[in-house]
Amino acid sequence: MGVRAVLDPIRHPPDTDEQLLARLRAGERDVFGSLVRRYERELFGYLRRYLGDDDLADDVFQNTFVQVYLKIQQYEPGRPVRPWLYAIATNQAIDALRRRNRRADQRADAVTTSDEDGQNRPLFELLPAPGDGPPESADRTEQRELVRAAVDRLPDLLRQVVILAYFQGLKYRDVADALEIPVGTVKSRLHAALARLTEDWHANQESGTGSQEAIQIPNV
Repeated sequence: MGVRAVLDPIRHPPDTDEQLLARLRAGERDVFGSLVRRYERELFGYLRRYLGDDDLADDVFQNTFVQVYLKIQQYEPGRPVRPWLYAIATNQAIDALRRRNRRADQRADAVTTSDEDGQNRPLFELLPAPGDGPPESADRTEQRELVRAAVDRLPDLLRQVVILAYFQGLKYRDVADALEIPVGTVKSRLHAALARLTEDWHANQESGTGSQEAIQIPNV
């Protein structure tokens, strides 16, 4: 009875992100699906947090990878892929918000109602200012929701760096690459954001809607 050697198939490690992009750039279209699946959960989570709308996040996620496919020849082989993808996703999210805001403005302009003098005016002109209504109530135990709401109230430039650095866990250099700004600007925006969040947190405490714990964001 002869002896037959059984050779196990050689298992190669999976391609890195950079290798996948290089293969896609070289015309291997079959790797595109692998790239989408690799980033689907992470990037969609970022967009959902950034946009606050699951349906819009799904649309932007799809548009992001359409842009990846269309711009693949602009990718520089060896360039870190993660911040490059986040840069495309962030730009697509900003564009989506602008389009949505334009549509909302158009709808608001189109809807009219009568003021106290009986004159038709755009509805948005008759809405009370945010400070005119009663303060929003929140369960003090839902600290995470309060932090998230405070982040959502930040200006876009500050909110971007907070989401990328603290929610998505990107390093300062990757945040800088994603937003195409210097690392020093990332740090200054994070410091400004933390100051705004702390101020907001103290305001919530005084109004009775915030926890007594200090707001804490981990270092990256």
